Amino acid sequence: MAAKDDPIVIKKYANRRLYNTGTSTYVTLEDLAEMVKKGEEFTVQDAKTGDDITHPVLTQIIFELENKDGQNMLPIPFLRQLISFYGDQMQMIVPSFLEQSMIAFSKEQERFREQLKGAFGKTPIDMMKTPIKALEEQTRRNVEMFQNAMRMFTPFPPAGGNSAAPAEPPKKEEKSDDLQELKAQIAAMQRKLDTMS
Repeated sequence: MAAKDDPIVIKKYANRRLYNTGTSTYVTLEDLAEMVKKGEEFTVQDAKTGDDITHPVLTQIIFELENKDGQNMLPIPFLRQLISFYGDQMQMIVPSFLEQSMIAFSKEQERFREQLKGAFGKTPIDMMKTPIKALEEQTRRNVEMFQNAMRMFTPFPPAGGNSAAPAEPPKKEEKSDDLQELKAQIAAMQRKLDTMS
């Protein structure tokens, strides 16, 4: 018998049926979506192999929800950007960033709901300003968090960034020497080209 804090095990059979071992009943993707909304922890296992298939099942739930009329939550530009990260060097950072963004959003969710409640009783324009400001603030914080995460993986500070010690500008003497060396190399290449023709 599983401990109270252990996640519920959902078994997925070859015929695509899902079986909740906690309640000893068959469930649907909609039931699993409700469990997520209630904060119930569960894992999905392939009934035959025992492999953990929670990720693909949760992805399938999102796919099903996104295909319902009026349920679209993921805007097309977001989906395009997300797809572009697959295979990119940023792919390893994106899951952590999205997870942290959702945690931050969840923490702000109660405050956001209170602002929505407070907005009722105001004019329609005032009602829209409050949640939009809160959403803009959350978005700004998410972008700032992502930029901070990017700095950890960027070997060079961003242009105009506020680094602790600004690099010294190269001395004119060094610039002049480098320029002379470059001119000499170009002249040598030109001479070689002339002798080849």
